[in-house]
Amino acid sequence: MSVLGAGAVAGAVGGAVVEDVLPGGVRLRRLLGLTGPDGTVPQIAAGPVRAETVRSAARGRDVRLVVFDPPGEHPDDLPVCLALHGRDGDAATFTGLGTAQFLAAAVAAGTPPFRVVAVDGGAATYWHARTPGDDPMAMLTGELPRWLADRSMPEPTRALGISMGGSGALQYARARPGQLTAVALLSPALFRTWNDARNVDAYRDEADWREHEPLLHTDAVTGPGTGAGRIALWCGTEDPFCPAARRLAALPGVRASLPRGEHTGGFWRRVMPEAMVELGAG
Repeated sequence: MSVLGAGAVAGAVGGAVVEDVLPGGVRLRRLLGLTGPDGTVPQIAAGPVRAETVRSAARGRDVRLVVFDPPGEHPDDLPVCLALHGRDGDAATFTGLGTAQFLAAAVAAGTPPFRVVAVDGGAATYWHARTPGDDPMAMLTGELPRWLADRSMPEPTRALGISMGGSGALQYARARPGQLTAVALLSPALFRTWNDARNVDAYRDEADWREHEPLLHTDAVTGPGTGAGRIALWCGTEDPFCPAARRLAALPGVRASLPRGEHTGGFWRRVMPEAMVELGAG
């Protein structure tokens, strides 16, 4: 369809496009620039980024540990935010997204300083023991505290999860009841039904999904004294995970923003400034 043709269609259907009435509405809105702008990395001097390799017995392999410090001199015991990457990603995903710059910009604007720590969780583990000999959640709960202590850092009190990492962040909160003060979820990969999860090969089998799917254990992360503390959620309305995000957003104590947007790095960069402020508030 030409740009002129698309404009004519948009004029004819008006709000129908916006309300997803037409088949292929997401593609049409993308063509018309109606899925929202991509975010950009702030042009600001970032703080130090430290990357190293550590041995994870829980995962049965070496993994990368990446620490993002805010600019300036800070004590070792700054609060730590654990950052969990999405499917087919790794700890370096957060470097590419501009995490160091977003953190620096938030602190420069008055957000209390904190550190962000990312670690490799596997391409499609959904942050739990999906295959024998590889348990990312055991790594986070059993090994990460020691790695941080060896570097004079405290255990995480906040968590940031993107896509698959959003599921991981909620599972991590469930595993550490009462220990987190804030969780920020960007386009979390949540599945309302086993068919939804099975269609993208997200879990080993239905029993695996039922055991680990955060939407089936919301009482463990959103109730008083549970692991998640405050939950803030961002998901684009053109994201295939938006229906599941709406279900989470309807729960008490979950703050949600569901603007136009897709499941892309551009969307995550757009909402990252808000996420950093939320995480910094502790």
